[in-house]
Amino acid sequence: MKPLISIITVVFNNVKHIERTLKSVFNQTFESIEFIIIDGKSTDGTFEIIQKYSDQIQILISEKDKGIYDAMNKGLANAKGDYVYFLNSGDELFDKDTLKNVFENAKSEDVFYGDAQIIDENERIIGWREHRPPEKLDWKSFQKGMLVCHQSIFIKRSLVVDYDTHYQISADIDWVIKALKKSTIIVNTHLPICKYLAGGLSIINEKKSWKERFSIMQKHYGLIPTIFNHIYILMRAAKRKLNFLFLNF
Repeated sequence: MKPLISIITVVFNNVKHIERTLKSVFNQTFESIEFIIIDGKSTDGTFEIIQKYSDQIQILISEKDKGIYDAMNKGLANAKGDYVYFLNSGDELFDKDTLKNVFENAKSEDVFYGDAQIIDENERIIGWREHRPPEKLDWKSFQKGMLVCHQSIFIKRSLVVDYDTHYQISADIDWVIKALKKSTIIVNTHLPICKYLAGGLSIINEKKSWKERFSIMQKHYGLIPTIFNHIYILMRAAKRKLNFLFLNF
């Protein structure tokens, strides 16, 4: 029996991209899907687009929330699947066979993960995510950054907890680490899982994101290792910016 996959999409006022996200789920060749949409009471026409496909959406909630992680927690509260997967509005599953390729022969694994491709506002491919997924993944893998993005990991519903809404930007890192700590069988699919839209909260609010990430890393890995790991992360970020400036000089 194939596992049921709860796909959760949270959205607020994203009329330009929401339909592409929806269609990437509806077009999957894998049929054991529970699709959950949490809309934050959009006012730009987003909800009207979602309503066009209401017969293909198992759970649709449209109401004001207290932020993205509060909305994600609403999705989790309604998820009945064997696995949960968060697909942000503007992102999409890599192709129509993505879920089939991951779960066709699934048994009782705890986590499946893979790669992510980045696209721009016009759906043009920018390239692969800078952090490529490690060959082997565990909870310690995130000490030097988010090596697997939120949109390219499937986790057993029984292993996840609510997002800590104390964090406003980086709660997804904390959430994944907590789940990995409880996971035993973690599978590298060696597959691209998603195409995700460049940008996002952590880019727009970079300074706050750094502070939250440091707090999360310190909680899970200790102060001294986190200080040294952040020196490495900062040096890597500086090198990346210098390379960008050099190439565009």
